Amino acid sequence: MKRIAMVEVSTEVIAMMAKCVSVLKPPPEMTLSEWADKYRMLSAENSAEPGRWHTDKAPYQREIMDAIGDPRLRKVVVMSAAQIGKTAMLMNMLGYFMHYSPAPILVMQPTLEMGQTFSKDFLAPMLRDTPVLRNLVDTKSRYAGNTILKKNFPGGHVTIIGANSPASLASRPIKVLLADEVDRYPASAGTEGDPLLLGQKRQTTFWDKKTVVVSTPGNKGVSRIAKEFEESTQEEWNVPCPKCGHHQPLIWANLLFDREAPDLRIRYRCERCEAESTEHQWKSMGKYGKFVAANPRAEARGFHLNTLASTFCGWDEVVRKFLSAHEALSIGNPEEMKTWVNTELGEPWDEPGTQLEDADLYSRREQYEAEVPDGVLVLTAGVDVQDDRFEVEVVGWGVGKESWGIRYQKIYGDMMKGQVWYDLDRFLLTPFRKKDGTALQILCTCVDSGGHHADQVYRFTKERYERRVFAVKGKGGADVPFIRNPTTNNRVRTLLFILGVDNGKAILYQRLRHPTKGPNYCHFPQNEEAGYDEFYFRGLTSEKQVIRFRKGRSVIAWELKDSKYKRNEPLDLRNYATAALEIANPVLKKQEPGTEPRRRPVGRRVLSRGI
Repeated sequence: MKRIAMVEVSTEVIAMMAKCVSVLKPPPEMTLSEWADKYRMLSAENSAEPGRWHTDKAPYQREIMDAIGDPRLRKVVVMSAAQIGKTAMLMNMLGYFMHYSPAPILVMQPTLEMGQTFSKDFLAPMLRDTPVLRNLVDTKSRYAGNTILKKNFPGGHVTIIGANSPASLASRPIKVLLADEVDRYPASAGTEGDPLLLGQKRQTTFWDKKTVVVSTPGNKGVSRIAKEFEESTQEEWNVPCPKCGHHQPLIWANLLFDREAPDLRIRYRCERCEAESTEHQWKSMGKYGKFVAANPRAEARGFHLNTLASTFCGWDEVVRKFLSAHEALSIGNPEEMKTWVNTELGEPWDEPGTQLEDADLYSRREQYEAEVPDGVLVLTAGVDVQDDRFEVEVVGWGVGKESWGIRYQKIYGDMMKGQVWYDLDRFLLTPFRKKDGTALQILCTCVDSGGHHADQVYRFTKERYERRVFAVKGKGGADVPFIRNPTTNNRVRTLLFILGVDNGKAILYQRLRHPTKGPNYCHFPQNEEAGYDEFYFRGLTSEKQVIRFRKGRSVIAWELKDSKYKRNEPLDLRNYATAALEIANPVLKKQEPGTEPRRRPVGRRVLSRGI
């Protein structure tokens, strides 16, 4: 009997040991795409087809995700167009590391606000709707330490930060870094330096660290993602031709369409056999696609995708966006084409030369038929404040922001006395007349407050708010928008607009290069009393755009072409006059004779629009 009992006990022990071993045994090897196909559920908030994830719906995603999940790879770079399912892939990555390979994870978004949006709109729904993730994060207990920007789970955490916040980049060891939309990061997180480099420094304690850098590109020469891609394997998505089977990348140059046909009659021509096939035929070959590396010996794997490969966007949409951008480019507005190149082709935008010659602009002056040409609908002014004078430019604006220089005026006097300010006010009240006698008043004025007389400018503009006379202050940096909502953070509590002068100069130089009269073209008068002499044009073209290296990365900067000639007031003044137009925001359309242009209330613009 004792022997039988011992046998029974031994069987129980063996069973318990087998159970412990099964619990401790590592999970079977699983790639990131296999994990997504088995576990990931798409949420209704951010998917047109909620439910189970299927990588086969976008075959190009498989190799990217599996590279991210490969423990042998230290860095993965994705430079892509906007509509390729990038965010969904990144959510799969987070789910994979939370459930299958727990680790401390840092997600870096361009700003804290974007980080909060990422957490609320994407991470929270995934945790709610994907069963294997649902109970990993305790969202109910006050002691769990979970917030919008931090999610704790067994074996790790997901921390979301903004690249614009030095405090959020404080030292904390992390194994996995997801740097999203890096081309929108500021050049420096406060005074700490490049936020991407700061994030990577936090991985030094992990030998098996993983860095994933993702973005649509920005400007060539300063694009972070383009630089990272150049140092990677540089892999392009290739699909076989439906007719001959030759693998090739889908490039814009081989897309054929008829812009006159209602359906555009879009086809794609094979680079080898030159056979033309439809979008459906090419995309049906995506299941046989593969990434081909141009630099296979690089340590980091880098992937590039444009929208032609996307299964989420049709070619007709891409073509129609191109036609719209091309039309805008033809009238001197390249911004839409820049956006198209960045977000549809997934390529950095190569800015045209930004150096202008004053002699070229001086030679194209023209004789106006009147003080104010007939095409002018509204007038704005910019005022620069010097120690012994004001410099003022009055600019006329027409349809499509076609502009006419009207008057460049210098008003001398002692800034500490009231007379010169009275003279400035009287000048700003001066009517300017068209050929038929119609008098136009200045609609809006921007006065520079960045010099030695800021308080006087604040008092002067506050008393003239109803006339749309506003204080402005310039701020450099390519990441500073041209105009933001104003503040009253000054001693006089007047409205103060911060101008992104670098962006303003870029816009102005684009318009000055526009060769044909019409929208965006800049006219200048020939009559001497208007003030547009050789010195004006020398000042207007006094700066050039250059690429400089600051704190370890390249940035776009504006510098004087000639260090001996520093009179750039005409350039600043045209910036201020342009800002005045954007602040006033009039409707620039041809009016019936005897009527004035319709004007939007300035308060609505001031309170609701940050350009």
